Amino acid sequence: MRTFPILAAVTFALALVTTQADAKGCIKGAVVGGVAGHFAGHHAVVGAVTGCVMGRRLAKKHEMEREQQSQTPGAGTQPSTPAASPQPTDSSSSPKPQ
Repeated sequence: MRTFPILAAVTFALALVTTQADAKGCIKGAVVGGVAGHFAGHHAVVGAVTGCVMGRRLAKKHEMEREQQSQTPGAGTQPSTPAASPQPTDSSSSPKPQ
């Protein structure tokens, strides 16, 4: 029995059914990992898969850092302006007209 045509048909069907994936970092990581895997003993596929996973992880980490930085200034804090101090009521400290 030939399993390759069946496996290819199932893979193609799943590719049509699945929703769009967010692949930020995956493609760049897969390329770098594939090249590194190729030079490290002809393991390009393993390198590409690992690179994709790591690239996605790093992209997600950077995205979360950018979110935190954008939320930090406006997270319920007031702008840093000096508070208005009350005017002195003592007449000795105020300048006297001449």
